[in-house]
Amino acid sequence: MPERGFGIENLPYGVARRGENPPSPAVRLGDDAIDLHGLRLQSVPAATFQHGSLNPFIALGPEVWRQAREEIAQAIREGRHEQHATPLAEGAAVLPIEVGDYVDFYASIEHASNLGRMFRPDGDPLMPNWRHLPVGYHGRAGTVVVSGTPIRRPQGQRQPADPDGAPVFGPEPRLDIELELGFITGNGRPLGTPISTSDAREHIFGFVLVNDWSARAIQRWEYQPLGPFLGKSFATSISPWVVPLAALEPFQVNGPEQEPPPLEYLRTDEPWSFDLPLEIVLNETVVSRTNAKYLYWNVAQMLAHATVNGATVAAGDLFASGTISGPQPGTYGSLIELTWGGRDPIATQKGERTFLEDGDTVVLRGGGGGDGRPVVSFGEVVGTVAPAG
Repeated sequence: MPERGFGIENLPYGVARRGENPPSPAVRLGDDAIDLHGLRLQSVPAATFQHGSLNPFIALGPEVWRQAREEIAQAIREGRHEQHATPLAEGAAVLPIEVGDYVDFYASIEHASNLGRMFRPDGDPLMPNWRHLPVGYHGRAGTVVVSGTPIRRPQGQRQPADPDGAPVFGPEPRLDIELELGFITGNGRPLGTPISTSDAREHIFGFVLVNDWSARAIQRWEYQPLGPFLGKSFATSISPWVVPLAALEPFQVNGPEQEPPPLEYLRTDEPWSFDLPLEIVLNETVVSRTNAKYLYWNVAQMLAHATVNGATVAAGDLFASGTISGPQPGTYGSLIELTWGGRDPIATQKGERTFLEDGDTVVLRGGGGGDGRPVVSFGEVVGTVAPAG
């Protein structure tokens, strides 16, 4: 039976390899990859899908995205897609975009508060600026990988055991994951011209699930004064199929109340949160169930803030939400929260875990639907930990 959530209501884009042929853009329908070049879409220049990434298509802009989606759906309804379909079991989905830039945010108030309570137990869990802007940092675009890519345990400096001693160097002992929602942009506006929240829809192409692998011991030693660096830059996994914004419109909801009200440039005129259940599976055990609707800062606000100083975005840029955590312990989106800093181990099919051990496999899943709404899936983000090199 075809996997649920990949019907005509979804039609996510990706890049698939078929046999010995070079990878080429495709759209997923059930358990098949439909070759987009073969469909000969009238709304798209002929050479667009002869590349090994979605970037040339994404660069064409929102009107072409809308027309192409309509054409693809019509081709499927008429059965013209069948001669261009390849079972996913006979090929492989590869990284769908050439990531030019990658920004990761810190948009969950529950996640930020939990970490604040751990690291600053005697102070305010949130930094003074947190409720006023979506905090973010630039990640490493070259280490964004597709689901299924093994993740090698990083090495680096860690905090000295003795306050007067030298730093420790070696494999990361507190390897963690972060369940996130990512969005991919089309081309932005000229340098020096911000994107407003009201224009975000014209610049957001689609969404993926993200696992922002995190080296907590390395991160803790380095993060002051300039924030995350080597603790975050070694690997970020994304799902292989990019769900179009149009497919997620039925799941748009109002987000949490923001208090104090944000500055004018961060105010939105439509619901920009998404009611999308998400889960973390560690060694075949579901260890967390949460929902993207818990994010305090929404994607339109993230994009507006990232460009308010005049910074540009380009087709294929990746933005991620930061860890998505809910209000209860079973809804947290990282192991550091689920185990409360390693204090409370969680059970898996391979035994108890606080942080990841070599050979552990993490699967992130997500989607939404039912109760009268279409069923839409992101599929999975899978990663297995390999020993340090």
